[in-house]
Amino acid sequence: MISVCIATYNGEKYIQEQLDSILCQLSDVDEIIISDDSSTDRTKEIIEEIKDKRIKLLADNKFYSPIYNLENAIKNAIGDYIFLSDQDDIWMSNKVEIMLEELKKVDLCVSDCELVNENGEIIHSSFFQINDSKKGFIKNLFKNSYMGCCMAFRREIIKYICPFPSNIPMHDSWIGLNVELWGDCSFIEEKLIKNRRHGENVSTTGFKSNSNKIYKVYYRFILFYQLMKRRLYIKGQN
Repeated sequence: MISVCIATYNGEKYIQEQLDSILCQLSDVDEIIISDDSSTDRTKEIIEEIKDKRIKLLADNKFYSPIYNLENAIKNAIGDYIFLSDQDDIWMSNKVEIMLEELKKVDLCVSDCELVNENGEIIHSSFFQINDSKKGFIKNLFKNSYMGCCMAFRREIIKYICPFPSNIPMHDSWIGLNVELWGDCSFIEEKLIKNRRHGENVSTTGFKSNSNKIYKVYYRFILFYQLMKRRLYIKGQN
């Protein structure tokens, strides 16, 4: 069983197209868990109007954070395989098939993607190329290759990643680096989504960061600290 986890906030412009691209790849027993962070536009209404029993909407949350909004969706998922999704992308028609096959061999996989503008026109043909994406704990601590919307993982890793610490910079690096420590991951060269880039994106992964050097050093320290803290805790439980 597959659970697709989506965090929404004021996503009315693109959510219908995104859900259409996902639903056609799912079986009758799969689910889409949508956690909405108190949207003030028609996001919830659009989702409810689809009237698909596979969609489960967790409405009226007040996380005020895309990180913990997504965590809420993950915590409510019951599938054996967890796919993460943004509210405004488009899935390629073979995404689920290819990633499920890869998850037979690894704990987590992340695919390449095309970066497109708000009209679906290609900005760059490969996120992997921009980011020099590849495995490696040190590499990804300093330059993150794990873009959440391109990731899928086995249910078993939830025990390592949840709960999310209170001060991590983003969820995708937290998830990916935990799997680097505890399991096995792979990078799929095929481009399996169109990642939409527009003025309202919450995440800027895939573009050069505007953060100053002090902040970059600080957040990497915090991330490393939380990873080691979680590792020690889990070892203590075993």
